[in-house]
Formats: sequence, structure tokens, C-alpha cells
Amino acid sequence: MEEEKLDNPTWYALTETHADFAIDFDGAKFYNPTYCPFGGFTNPDIVETAIAQYALLIENFFVVGQKPGYTAKVQLQNELVCNQMLVARPIEIEITNQIVILQTAKQKEDLLALVNLVQPGYFKSKTADLGNYYGIYQNDVLVAVTGERMKMHSFTDVSAVVTHPNYTGKGYAKQLVAQVSNNIFKENKLPFLHVADTNIGAIKLYEKLGFETRRKISFWNFTVNGA
Repeated sequence: MEEEKLDNPTWYALTETHADFAIDFDGAKFYNPTYCPFGGFTNPDIVETAIAQYALLIENFFVVGQKPGYTAKVQLQNELVCNQMLVARPIEIEITNQIVILQTAKQKEDLLALVNLVQPGYFKSKTADLGNYYGIYQNDVLVAVTGERMKMHSFTDVSAVVTHPNYTGKGYAKQLVAQVSNNIFKENKLPFLHVADTNIGAIKLYEKLGFETRRKISFWNFTVNGA
């Protein structure tokens, strides 16, 4: 079934819609590190070598899904356990703020700065080229964003749900997640997302919008030894 691909989302994104962004180790695939620091694998026998090679390109990265083997060239920093959540139908809420698609160089600079202010380490210089990213500006300041990251033929990952700390509690995230999700539905795909299972506030927000937890999934964070 198509939904089973969500058990290994990075691998299937890099096999399908995002194949052009893949570094392929014949049984493990990683995003080009200028786009995204994620990888996935299907062949556990080669993943140690693949991780060691990828570590020559980036010092901090994640393997999504099953725990991989690894060599002394890298160190496992932590396991981030996430709820993988799906929404089955378009989200019907009122959009009360002006939402813009972030396309210009200045808008993408604003996007990179805001996401790395709130969630450092995930968003790279070309992450914005993986999908559509949307934002809300107040007085020419980008205050909230959401966009698309991993993409498969049937699913698209809703990501970078970020609001500037000075502008929380205004309903921006809710509107942006709805906007991104509904655009994914228009492409005849299903939106999914990952949220740390300790982030109870975000989980409740997503549930109010219609998302349901499909499973727990782990993001294994590695760093290069001695970096």
C-alpha cells in the first residue's frame, strides 16, 4: 500500500518526487546537504558505510525511521521521537491574515533566518527549493511560516511550522498549516507532518485541524566525531 511508504518517508521521497536531490548509496539515500540534512535506508548492510560517506559532506544530520548501524566516524547525539500525523480531508477554517508565497530572494532570506531562529539545524540554504513555503508578514517583518519538505507521489510533508516568539498566540500557525495542507490536497496528495511527541501544544493544534497520529517515528541525530 502507498501509506506504508510513510514508514520510510525520506527514502521514498528521494526515490520518487525528490529523486533529483538524492545522494544514492544503493540501499541508502540522503538529501544533498544544501537542501536537507535527512537520510533513509532499506539495506542495513550498507548503511554504516553510507553514513560515514555522508558525514564527509555535513557535520550534523538525521536518519529517519529504523535505527541504523554506524561507525566510529560519527556519534549518535539523540533519538528524536515524533508523532507522524496525517489529515484525510481539506481543512475548513477562516483565513484572516494575508498569506504570501515566499518566492523572492529577500523572502527566502527572511524564511531561512526565521526558521533557524526558532528551530536551528533543520533548514538549509536551499531547503526552500524543495517545495512551496508560505508566510505572514507584519510591518515588513516575516513573523510566521509553513511549507513543504519531503515529497512523494502520493504524500507531501508539511514542515517548518514556525512563528516568531514575539508573535505567538495569534492563530498564524493554524492558518498557514491549513493553507499548505489544502494546496497539497489540490495536487491530489495527502499532507503529513512530524512533530516531537513531547510537543503537546502543537499536537493538540494539529488534532483540531483534523490531523491524526499514524505512528511514532524516530529521527536519529548524528554528528561527526571531533567536529
